[in-house]
Amino acid sequence: MDKIVTQYKKYRAHNRMLIRIMFILLFITGCMALVTGSYQISWPEIVHLLQGEDVEMSRQIILNIRLPRILAAIVTGTILSLSGAVMQILLRNPLASPYTLGISNAAAFGASCCIVFWGSGAGIVRSSDLFAMANSYMITLFAFLGSLSGLAIILLIIKVKQASVEVIILSGVIINSLFGAGIAVMQYLADSVQLASIVFWNFGDLGRGDWSKLIFMGFILIPALIYFYFKRWDYKVLAFGDDYAQSMGVYPQRTRITGMVVTSLCTAVAVSFFGVIAFVGLAVPHIVRKLTGDSEEFLITGAAVFGGMFLLLCDTVARAVISPIILPVGILTSFLGVPLFLFLLTRKKGG
Repeated sequence: MDKIVTQYKKYRAHNRMLIRIMFILLFITGCMALVTGSYQISWPEIVHLLQGEDVEMSRQIILNIRLPRILAAIVTGTILSLSGAVMQILLRNPLASPYTLGISNAAAFGASCCIVFWGSGAGIVRSSDLFAMANSYMITLFAFLGSLSGLAIILLIIKVKQASVEVIILSGVIINSLFGAGIAVMQYLADSVQLASIVFWNFGDLGRGDWSKLIFMGFILIPALIYFYFKRWDYKVLAFGDDYAQSMGVYPQRTRITGMVVTSLCTAVAVSFFGVIAFVGLAVPHIVRKLTGDSEEFLITGAAVFGGMFLLLCDTVARAVISPIILPVGILTSFLGVPLFLFLLTRKKGG
């Protein structure tokens, strides 16, 4: 018995150390991102800014461009990874994520409808490092409404059919295909400029971030983090099956639906602001699970921290690899995430 307790304490200490290391890596990545870009900013300039000295050009670039983009990457990566981890726990399915359940495609369909029927992408501008769309807030609104429509369909199926976990997953696949077909129709109806707007929006762009969006996302993310932290033990019990959860005083259906609603709303906000960023919500929870084990407590915390660091790293590489051209961050999430994911799978198999 003492040996088991000792091993458990070592396991928790190991995971706490891993999460501390993730926070340190997140800070280091943020510092790297601050000085990375087509406009060179040195560390002495940043020190001068912190001391209150007037370095006007660097001040404008850091405060209005780079810092909002860094925080946007951290917050968005945290939301997508946290949502993916919670969905995988609730649905007991390793393929569950905001993308596979159709939330991301629903948002993309809403944005596509806005671009085609309301002309919100008609003012598209292209330069060496800027690609902006007119009426971006209108597109954001329609993307958010699209995400809510996808969530509403899933909740309706659950309410009408008292759906099982398997039915929820299949419903997500069907919804994903439905809205994917809707996006294809919008692309067919669009002219050349609107088509470029739809494609660019679907790539995902963290450069759309500004302080007002970040404040709004903070008001969404912080309550969600608190909610999931206090629910971590319910999720741990739920992992042993619905019957066992009921015997421990946890209501599986209510817990599952509430968790789905919270994760879907968080995802809807992130995707509406910054577009579809695939792979993060699916792969990051698996990567963290390989590092920390199957404990829901450490999985939720680790996925939140590692997701922010991972997306920030991808965005920093996207800005630097062929500067001054900025690659879509969704491309980099796959290029960097897939090899890391495969390495961890191979490493475990070999060990």
